[in-house]
Amino acid sequence: MQQEQERLSTAAGPRLQRGLSARHIRFMALGAAIGIGLFYGSASAIQLAGPAVLLAYIVAGAAVFMVMRALGKMAVHAPVSGSFGHYATQYLGPLAGFLTGWTYIFEMIIVCLADVTAFGIYMGLWFPEVPRWIWVLGIVLVIGALNLCAVKVFGEMEFWLSLLKVAAIVAMIGGGVAIMLFGLGIAHEGASPANLWQHGGFAPNGWVGVIAALSVVVFAFGGIEVIGITAGEARDPKRVLPQAINTVPVRILLFYVLTLAVLMSLFPWTQIGSQGSPFVQIFDSLGLRSAATVLNIVVITAAISAINSDIFGAGRMIYGLAQQGQAPRALARLSSHGVPWVSVLVIGVALLGGVVLNWLMPQRVFLLIASIATFATVWVWLMILLSQVAMRRRMTPAQVAALDFPVPWWPLGPALAIGFMLLVIGVLAWFEATRSAMVVGVVWLALMSAAYALWVRPQARRAAV
Repeated sequence: MQQEQERLSTAAGPRLQRGLSARHIRFMALGAAIGIGLFYGSASAIQLAGPAVLLAYIVAGAAVFMVMRALGKMAVHAPVSGSFGHYATQYLGPLAGFLTGWTYIFEMIIVCLADVTAFGIYMGLWFPEVPRWIWVLGIVLVIGALNLCAVKVFGEMEFWLSLLKVAAIVAMIGGGVAIMLFGLGIAHEGASPANLWQHGGFAPNGWVGVIAALSVVVFAFGGIEVIGITAGEARDPKRVLPQAINTVPVRILLFYVLTLAVLMSLFPWTQIGSQGSPFVQIFDSLGLRSAATVLNIVVITAAISAINSDIFGAGRMIYGLAQQGQAPRALARLSSHGVPWVSVLVIGVALLGGVVLNWLMPQRVFLLIASIATFATVWVWLMILLSQVAMRRRMTPAQVAALDFPVPWWPLGPALAIGFMLLVIGVLAWFEATRSAMVVGVVWLALMSAAYALWVRPQARRAAV
């Protein structure tokens, strides 16, 4: 398939450029997964589960690691631009591949809508008189233009954007520990790890609260699967993809758990609201006004980085689907720099919907689109796991023994991860606050199945004649 894609691209003129190095790919994944889910959405998760939200992040992080190892196994075996959309087609069937690819695109668009909404919220802290939709429109235009540049330029900028927020997280953890140990600049005497088990206990809302928080937690990790999308443009995918997959999920898990543990130690979890970033709120409440300003800059950078990475992933997936005949062929057109510019423009136009949403319902848009994105994320992860299982079953014992990047703890590890995904889907359906997202997800899959039956399958039959 990879050779076929390169042949088609060469025949048409330019082709995708392998300009992404190992550091680009590592930080792209960090940029996609460390964004508003940590800096903004974590407040909602804390309110649902209390300090026990740390357990939700640990369990979800372990499941994400299994998803990434399953994806890495397939990406190393066949590093193609369509990534898990292609793998689902190959191992589960054309309909599964079509639904997986387009649901991932749907996920990235929804996540981007949440990101641009959060960007407008952050800017509102400095410019409350400016309508939020203006900031949303501006960032969509800027990041859309950035994604039309050569992939190496994109990768370099994403590296520096992600590096800035990672450095800020490390500094925040160190600063929070220093505040608790030495009382540096503190205006609140209650900062202590004891806040993790006081104020109602470690799990004040019981296991129900922890389970309810899973939908928000999974949303936070959504986007990390972009590592698989980079396979078509990585310089040495068989080397850099395993490196990125083995290190990035662990780092992200550590960032989330350590950061939130420090935050909830600095300030009682009961006073962490959902208006603006909890990072800014906490440091502002502690009297560290300059730190709050710096952190607002950081969370703005994080939102920009996540938007940047998500547009990249969605654009490349559309490109891969177009090459497989599961999207209009025009979407596979490349610029002279090897960028699927038509796909990027389509994503940019779709994101303009965020401008409309922030104009019509600025107070409710974040929670709505975050829960919908969770359904799409879980569906994509479930298809990655099932594709890997189907791939493994097709292999002979000799082929399994020769794998360069096998999935650990087979078959128990993948089975537990699949069970976790089904649990999260059940959570979305059970709780009233997220049930609408489940309905939207089911309707989406039904509509896309109908589109496949009416458009893609007849075209495939005509092409085979």
